[in-house]
Amino acid sequence: MLAAVMVVGFVLLRCLPLRRKMETLEHARADHKVAITKTCIQSGQLPSLKDQLEQLQQEVGNYEARVPTQRDLGAFLQSLTNLMNEQKLTEQLIKPGAESQAETLSCIPVNMQCKGSLIRIYEFFDALQRLDRLVRIKKVELTNDKDFSGRVSMKAETVIYYRKDTERQARQG
Repeated sequence: MLAAVMVVGFVLLRCLPLRRKMETLEHARADHKVAITKTCIQSGQLPSLKDQLEQLQQEVGNYEARVPTQRDLGAFLQSLTNLMNEQKLTEQLIKPGAESQAETLSCIPVNMQCKGSLIRIYEFFDALQRLDRLVRIKKVELTNDKDFSGRVSMKAETVIYYRKDTERQARQG
């Protein structure tokens, strides 16, 4: 009888708690294996993420340098006219819209219209994107002439930006 009590006591007081602890450790070990596997996979992705970052930095370039601190709307409109003239685009209409303001940026919508060959309009947009000033093209509408002469009417909605020079305003204020 004493031996049976000792065996039951040993099982209840020693074996079962150790078994629960062992199961907990096995779960923890499995969780650690999963975490290590995820880390290995993610560390293998680091070189491709680094390449993506470098590519994005090249695409974005020096963003702040392309968003001036002055409005310079007149100079920009003159640049648009010059680009259209260089591409021999006709029936030009450039119309700035109402300026809107955010915390640090101001936006000026500029609507444009002109006519020319598709290749000339493409060259115009290519030159527009190479300007020193950031220009966002919101919408472009191209329409063939009714007689299919190869001339295309273009209507575009663009937005230009400029930053508020907070340091200069603080010194003046």
